[in-house]
Amino acid sequence: MSLASNALMLAQQLDATDAKNANAAIGAGFAYGLAAIGPGIGIGIIVGQAIQAMARQPESAGQAQTTMFLGIAFTEALALIGFVVFILLKFV
Repeated sequence: MSLASNALMLAQQLDATDAKNANAAIGAGFAYGLAAIGPGIGIGIIVGQAIQAMARQPESAGQAQTTMFLGIAFTEALALIGFVVFILLKFV
């Protein structure tokens, strides 16, 4: 059985309040999962391109590293925003 059919069967056995809470938990899990995919891919691209830049011009490795760390920080902020949305959907 798929996850959606399991969730549907579970929702049919619960009363309205419990079904709402279950659907909110499922939605929040999907929201955080989707929010984590993008930054993960973005960080991988950033690090890969920085390594390529350092391999092509080793004398500018310091500048490439600094730019890479800034890019990682900004990209990771997107994952943290997704986590905050997850918490808001779960508890509000």
